[in-house]
Amino acid sequence: MSVLDDPGLFGRLWADTYDGTDNPDPTAAVHFLADRADGGPVLELAIGTGRVALPLAARGLDVSGVEASEEMVAKMRAKPGGDQIPVVVGDMADVPVTGTYRLAYLVFNTLFNLVRVERQQDCFRNVARVLAPGGGFVIETFVPDPADFDRDEQVRMRSVTEDSATIRLHQYDRAAQTFVRQTIRFDSEGVHLKPFAMRYCWPEQIDEMAERAGLRLVERYADWHRQPFDSTSRSHISVYRK
Repeated sequence: MSVLDDPGLFGRLWADTYDGTDNPDPTAAVHFLADRADGGPVLELAIGTGRVALPLAARGLDVSGVEASEEMVAKMRAKPGGDQIPVVVGDMADVPVTGTYRLAYLVFNTLFNLVRVERQQDCFRNVARVLAPGGGFVIETFVPDPADFDRDEQVRMRSVTEDSATIRLHQYDRAAQTFVRQTIRFDSEGVHLKPFAMRYCWPEQIDEMAERAGLRLVERYADWHRQPFDSTSRSHISVYRK
């Protein structure tokens, strides 16, 4: 199975080091989501190691999750409170849960991890299926900047030490709005590969997918602190309602 088709690959490759990377502080996101949860229950797609779900559950909300990687779920289970959050292991595009939720959310650009447009649309349609009437779906993604992919291939140095070197390569398909990224680390133990892929979308394209699923945009901000969104914003927090 290729990097384009394996929903659990990212977690298998990155689970051991994910919490040690420079992930955003979840505090502002948790406040934002709690304000829109309407008392719950709440569903996180791609719950990962619980960066957002655990502090949200600590506020008294009933949080459940979907995660494609058993390795990521195991990391969350090892944290205080992590064994109290129900998680279904499966593809987030399928939203393989039953019941109705007052809020679902998909943060940190993870919508783009679905690298086929059909699967992104499936995700919206299946979220709409499990939302209660009036329920909300919150999306956080970056806004693509064409200057970042002005050529079909890119090679970037990530780090160099006495013992190792890490480079990152990108190959873009601008017509399909996709890229495949390979992070390559060379050290005394050999060559280590960590592939990754995305299908990026502009906000108006995400709005169209939501509309086709029966969801309408009701709020949009530049960040979790509710800064106004405008043409200069490099990210957006969008709230859709059923």
